[in-house]
Amino acid sequence: MKLIPFSIIAASLIGVAACGSSKPVEETNQAFEAYDAFNTVFLDSTRYIYKNTTADSAAVDRWGGAAAIWCQPMYADMAMNAMLLAREKGDKEREEQYRNLANKILDGNVAHYLNFDFDNNDTNKGWFIYDDIQWWTITMARAAKILGRDDCRELAEKSFARVWYGSPRVGDTGSYADPAKDLGGGMFWQWQPLENPNANAAGDGKMSCINFPTVVAAMLLYDLAPADRKGDENPETWTNSYGSFTRPHYETKDRYLEMAKEIYGWSAEKLGDMQTGMIVDNRHGDSRGGHPLLYNQGTFIGAASLLYKATGDSTYLENAKAGADYSINELSKGGYLPWAHNPEHPYDQGSLEQGVYPAIWAQYMDILVDECGQEQYREFIEKNIAAGLQNRNSSGICDGELGVATPDSVMIGSYAASSLPALMLLFPTENSSK
Repeated sequence: MKLIPFSIIAASLIGVAACGSSKPVEETNQAFEAYDAFNTVFLDSTRYIYKNTTADSAAVDRWGGAAAIWCQPMYADMAMNAMLLAREKGDKEREEQYRNLANKILDGNVAHYLNFDFDNNDTNKGWFIYDDIQWWTITMARAAKILGRDDCRELAEKSFARVWYGSPRVGDTGSYADPAKDLGGGMFWQWQPLENPNANAAGDGKMSCINFPTVVAAMLLYDLAPADRKGDENPETWTNSYGSFTRPHYETKDRYLEMAKEIYGWSAEKLGDMQTGMIVDNRHGDSRGGHPLLYNQGTFIGAASLLYKATGDSTYLENAKAGADYSINELSKGGYLPWAHNPEHPYDQGSLEQGVYPAIWAQYMDILVDECGQEQYREFIEKNIAAGLQNRNSSGICDGELGVATPDSVMIGSYAASSLPALMLLFPTENSSK
């Protein structure tokens, strides 16, 4: 079963190519050109991690020009998507170029972020919140599948276990809100305080940004796990003031699927409205809060689509479609994907990071459209691509508002600038230049 989503050219494009037109090749090249422009502006080619904004000359660390730790994996995903698009188009030179780039980005991030020691909670180059770790689980699982890197599989399983079960060194009790311990189900978002944390309690925050990525991560690891794998006979164990803990180094194939189904079931009920497809941002105890955000819609769509592909249960597919419909009909006013930045403070760091939301959404819409056959969403995506191409600045960069021209004079975050190339690498289209 293929769980990793990658685009194929629509049937109409294939037909055009068969008639001898060079247009699909030209437009595929536009996707590579948009991606190359993104790298020229934002990639620190010394460290092979990405810069925060166009105002930064290097990506030194969290406080010195580096993009947020949780957004770096989206940029690694883009490199793998570029490699796969090149392979699909028979461009062996570009395929090798982007394969090398993807490996350099992965290796650069591992080196920068403390060799991916997920038990190191240093707030500059370490790991201090659950979803930051889980985003990397997803990308490392993709790298294991796409690049054939077993070290990435090991890191993905290690990071997943750290999130689920907690850390002997940090002392947190893990993200999993075990119902058997009266914690209510789902996944907690954070541990607090960062040093000597308290045990998580049932009323603590359970955000969509950890719950649905956990489902995606579990499903990708399910795909990677050998069918005949046995349970870990030598898990880590520790005891602290909160009790005794066990952390397997990996799960069986069936266990990953079981975990995904459990967290999805809780999240769809507690964080979503399956009638409308709306996903709220968070839950604290019995209270739902926060307005819908595009990246949460995206990971919900991805989680449901992957479960549909694995199980054949059409309920998952219908839920994914509802999530996509809500993204387009309710969140995308004027027909363009929303950049959920704060217009009063567009250059605050939190506001800048929200620019990556369309790139995340694109990654999971690709599963729904190309892997689940839901072609009805392609026209909307093509409209956004066409607008973004028209609204680039002289460096070839379009800011997060795809329907608005990007002047050369404004500072641009790598986050928002990822929207256009991310969409184009996953959805190359004959209409993109019209």
